[in-house]
Amino acid sequence: MQIILHFFNEKMKKMKYQVTIKNIQTIEELSTYWSTEDYVNLLALYGFPDAKSRNNKELRALLSMALSDYEPNEAAAILLTYKLSEELTEGQIEQISNDMLLDKICEEYPVIKLHAPLFHCNQLLHHAYNGKFPNAKAVILKCKITAEENNILTKEQFLKTLNNGLTEGNLIKRLFEEPMTTAAEFPDADGIVWELNTSDNENYEMITSEYWLDRSDLIASEYEGEVMEEA
Repeated sequence: MQIILHFFNEKMKKMKYQVTIKNIQTIEELSTYWSTEDYVNLLALYGFPDAKSRNNKELRALLSMALSDYEPNEAAAILLTYKLSEELTEGQIEQISNDMLLDKICEEYPVIKLHAPLFHCNQLLHHAYNGKFPNAKAVILKCKITAEENNILTKEQFLKTLNNGLTEGNLIKRLFEEPMTTAAEFPDADGIVWELNTSDNENYEMITSEYWLDRSDLIASEYEGEVMEEA
């Protein structure tokens, strides 16, 4: 057993990072998610095919008006089909379009990689129907992460650096204890972290669901993060 453990330790290395949390902000929508092309395409699907000359603000207002001609679940089904027809079956879309009127499906759906697109669909519908759909929220976390090796972090590595600065009750820590604290693969990191951006490999901006992380989950603004990796 000692020989096996010794071999395992030789194959692993612990990378240390200095983490400084700069800001965490709660948002209801990402203004950059839906493109002009999306609005034009959706308006055509909802019966307004001649809207190409309008700006995004006008297109969004017109889309809200177009949605009102449909029952909420019908509008949701059209939107989900447009965005997720390659990921979901017709039956799944019908089920979700009804369920999302009652629950935050964008937080509860078992396929984590679909949480982000479901969130964006949910919020468009929430605002168009004046709250008939539950209001979900996202967070933008800004932090500085430094290490001896100034390499850009993957989504998986980024989440692992957060571990030591999160409460024990944080959902990521509770559901993914092994990948957060060992070198185990963490494929769900790509679904948990919606966007991860950096211009200098030190200052990061991460977008995720409030379901996974909010201000109360942070127990320290500065700490040492650790990431276990294969040597």
